[in-house]
Amino acid sequence: MSDNMVLFSGTAHPDLSRGIADHLGVPLGRVEISRFSDGETFVRLNENVRGVDVFIIQPTLPGQDSLMQLFLLVDAASRASASRVTAVMPYYGYARQDRKDQPRVSIAAKLVANLITTAGTDRVLAMDLHAAQIQGFFDIPVDHLYAMPAFLEFFEELDLRAFTVVAPDLGSVKMARAYAGRLGVPLAIVEKRRPAKNKTEVLNVIGIDEVEDRNLLIIDDMIDTGNTLIRSAESLKEAGAKEIYACATHPVLSGNALDRLEESPISRIVVTDTIPVARKSKKLRVLSVADVFAEAIHRIHRSESISSLFEY
Repeated sequence: MSDNMVLFSGTAHPDLSRGIADHLGVPLGRVEISRFSDGETFVRLNENVRGVDVFIIQPTLPGQDSLMQLFLLVDAASRASASRVTAVMPYYGYARQDRKDQPRVSIAAKLVANLITTAGTDRVLAMDLHAAQIQGFFDIPVDHLYAMPAFLEFFEELDLRAFTVVAPDLGSVKMARAYAGRLGVPLAIVEKRRPAKNKTEVLNVIGIDEVEDRNLLIIDDMIDTGNTLIRSAESLKEAGAKEIYACATHPVLSGNALDRLEESPISRIVVTDTIPVARKSKKLRVLSVADVFAEAIHRIHRSESISSLFEY
């Protein structure tokens, strides 16, 4: 392969993998992924990777065996004497289970980190982790990328003078503040609580004076059921907001989330392609982050700075 580097793709998101490879100007490595009749996954790398810098591209999607594929691909590369194996995880599954907030529950995000490391991974490359502290769950280097450049490029084409950036919950405040600072607009915060899993109840809007008669941009890291986004948008509309836009890095969109979002007060929803989107929607715009991952892979391979990608 080109320049002592090889990219392999699992089956979770081959379109993104091809996009990354195209930006780098290298072909994807040949790999065989199949199943035995009982459902077990079989992986074989059909490239010589001895002494090679290997990058395995595989978002760990819900409801798939994407995690097991990642473990097996990493294990195969490690046992084939690759010089370094980097797990490229555009979406890090189980990231929401990052703490023990109830009795007798697992910290799944830490368990996944342990399994990835045990499989033979030398480095992890991920984007917009649900909780930044997940980086500390690993005892190997983690490079944390941000979708912000792609979103800013899109939204800077709008007239942002009458905009307010909104954090849909307290956990999104840091991210929303960064966007507000970069765009030079005010910040508002929706205070909510979760009475049950995937259920959201809005309690208050902090900075409500910056909401009335203004266009809003709601910032979050993922959209799963859409409850947080929809409840926030409804409350903000009641508070006098005009047009409401939203952006989120990871379009999980489980169940009937997209149908419900189409019926919501939100005018436009912008996401990235860290997760494949099953169907199109007039409200949904998907931005590619293949170029961001390609540049990060290039810099890791060349031992160059990743953080300088996001300096403004």
